[in-house]
Amino acid sequence: MRGLLLLAEVPLDEVPEDPEEFYDHQLVGLRVQTEDGVDVGELTAVQHGTAQDLLVVRRSDGTEALVPFVSALVPTVDLAGGRVVVADRPGLLTPLEEG
Repeated sequence: MRGLLLLAEVPLDEVPEDPEEFYDHQLVGLRVQTEDGVDVGELTAVQHGTAQDLLVVRRSDGTEALVPFVSALVPTVDLAGGRVVVADRPGLLTPLEEG
């Protein structure tokens, strides 16, 4: 069964019992902001990996960034406000400066 993706239909109005868990459809389309309130872009997908999930962020310049979906880097998921807050680190959302 390696390499297979199992899918289950989840009603759009259903929410997980644990408030710290989210369905992909709840996250995709949310605005991504830094802790300082700077808009970075839009969350376009969730990649499920073996070690952890990654949030795919399309930045304002059209490039993509992958953000590990861990509380140290994603302290706030505000579904009602339509945003995800990311604790930016050098090279995570903001490209590293040359030199």
